[in-house]
Amino acid sequence: MIKEKVRQPAVAGLFYPDVPSILNAEIEKMFERVGDIIGNKKINGEIRAIIAPHAGYMYSGQTAAIAYSLVRGKDYDVVVVVSPSHREYFDAISIYDGKSYRTPLGEIEIDFNLAEEIVKAGNGLIEFSSYGHRAEHAIEVHLPFLQKALNHFKFVPIVMGDQKSDYCFRLGEILGEVLTGRNVLLVASTDLSHYYPYDVAVKFDKIVIDDIERFDEEKLMDDLEQRKCEACGGGPTVAVMYAAKKLGADKSEVLYYCNSGDVTGDKTAVVGYLSAVLFKQVELG
Repeated sequence: MIKEKVRQPAVAGLFYPDVPSILNAEIEKMFERVGDIIGNKKINGEIRAIIAPHAGYMYSGQTAAIAYSLVRGKDYDVVVVVSPSHREYFDAISIYDGKSYRTPLGEIEIDFNLAEEIVKAGNGLIEFSSYGHRAEHAIEVHLPFLQKALNHFKFVPIVMGDQKSDYCFRLGEILGEVLTGRNVLLVASTDLSHYYPYDVAVKFDKIVIDDIERFDEEKLMDDLEQRKCEACGGGPTVAVMYAAKKLGADKSEVLYYCNSGDVTGDKTAVVGYLSAVLFKQVELG
């Protein structure tokens, strides 16, 4: 049962500015820099999902902004954000059991009716709960970007307490079924390898990049399970890729990759970040 509670910011002032005017200006500057990084990128199709990182804005904010710039000004009725749980393990998938998430830019209402459909379709796998939401940053850091990029929207915050293969594909199946026919944007929240030397990280991360570029969520799941690569939100990424295909996406494009060494200059132990877009191509002619 959903409760009349609001999930307050947990990492504002740490991962991103907690002063609205400063936060607004910082995101605006990141959007303005997108063209200098990837050029005047156009997606010839209908965007169903994006994959973006969730570290502090000084490290991964620009990478996230590249993905969000492609949906700026678009209208979606609902955004479904799927994230890992960094701070607590639980053997389930949770949707926040409150009415909204708050950021310094305001409140975002949770689409309870849609969330209830997802929970029912989960048949015990998905539950209304605060597990994975209380201090978790992997949903929260995306929300100011969404607030700046989109007009009014509701959202559904989903946290995977366990990323075992059957949970990932079942969640993808459920989202694909429940969201069919809706005007929805899916967001997979993930960083890549953690704390390897720069050159090692690039090799690991290229495996994830290639799997996403090929739109091959089964290969990505297999590579993650065999420890050929790392992504803290690998499960959410697999689920979103699977769901996006069910919603008609037939093309995946990695927009940008970097790691913390590119930002700080310290390449001894880095964290990798990418942004990608999944879309349904428009037939020409």
